[in-house]
Amino acid sequence: MKKIISVVGARPNFMKIAPIHRAFKKFREEHPDSEIIHKICHTGQHYDNNMSDIFIKELELPKPDFYLGVGSGSHAVQTAKIMIEFEKVLLNEKPDLVIVVGDVNSTIACSLTAVKCGIKVAHVEAGLRSFDRSMPEEINRILTDAISDYLFVSEKSGIANLKREGIPDERIFFVGNVMIDSLVYYLPKIDKSNVLKNFYLKPFEYGVVTLHRPSNVDYKDKLSNIVDFLREISVFKRLVFPVHPRTYNNLEKFGLLTLLNHNIVLTQPMGYIDFIALVKNSSFVLTDSGGIQEETTYLGIPCITLRNSTERPITVEIGTNYLAGEDINTAYGYIWEIINGNAKVGKIPELWDGKASERIVEIIVRAIQNW
Repeated sequence: MKKIISVVGARPNFMKIAPIHRAFKKFREEHPDSEIIHKICHTGQHYDNNMSDIFIKELELPKPDFYLGVGSGSHAVQTAKIMIEFEKVLLNEKPDLVIVVGDVNSTIACSLTAVKCGIKVAHVEAGLRSFDRSMPEEINRILTDAISDYLFVSEKSGIANLKREGIPDERIFFVGNVMIDSLVYYLPKIDKSNVLKNFYLKPFEYGVVTLHRPSNVDYKDKLSNIVDFLREISVFKRLVFPVHPRTYNNLEKFGLLTLLNHNIVLTQPMGYIDFIALVKNSSFVLTDSGGIQEETTYLGIPCITLRNSTERPITVEIGTNYLAGEDINTAYGYIWEIINGNAKVGKIPELWDGKASERIVEIIVRAIQNW
């Protein structure tokens, strides 16, 4: 018997693990005599209903086999809690492989714990680099890649980055983007969503806003400038703003909530299906997120990213993503171009075809059979 444990912790992890779990399930159905068992461990890094439970239900994931319940805390506290609890799972289950995805604290914590226990690690979405070490996610990415045995890459910049860091070719696999696997698989459900009707929206007559990074929302002057920016945009386009808990708390703490007018619709964080339906029918997305840059590129929706760097350069090079930096005037210029019908036309990157998870499982199964 060969045991594999996949780790989820934060919202984006669920969209990445769901298609992998589905691919393992399909493999088991096609090979009923296979000894491969796939289990899921939820660290509890995101732990409220809007941040995790709704994703498990919508993405048709089974109830996690293990729930660590670590909750919130500083980077050090959260990472340490995950390591302590995940070690207990590993010692009890003795898996042959741990799969981690993305760049959150759960990713580095579980990969480091597994390696220390002599267990092989596969990193899905390996090789992405923003080259900005002030981002905690960048540190998580670099360290996880350095200790992983199998590095599954979503875009070709990742291959170049890993080779430059000395990772041998035999550990690197260009497989495509599992986030797009989820998007392709759930498009029929997404197209049936009532989210536009619920908010009285018409297709392409509104923009979507998501902001959560500390550099944008943790400082009063910066967040105040962004609020002023949103007020200016809302004169031309209605805005829908699913607010991250961190962002909402800071808007409230800094006394900025009352400045948001009726043309800026604040909502709770949404489930995956409704949120992607909102994005798919929008005029543009203004964000500081990572995954949304990929989803908008696949959907052909203009995306203005309020960050100085992106770990997903393919979305800027051939996709629909604009890297605006932290200069509000630059972002305003891009939005004005889009509103005036001059948005750039992007292309879908290589291997973003909805089959990345199948390629990953095929590689893992082939490898396990040789152990």
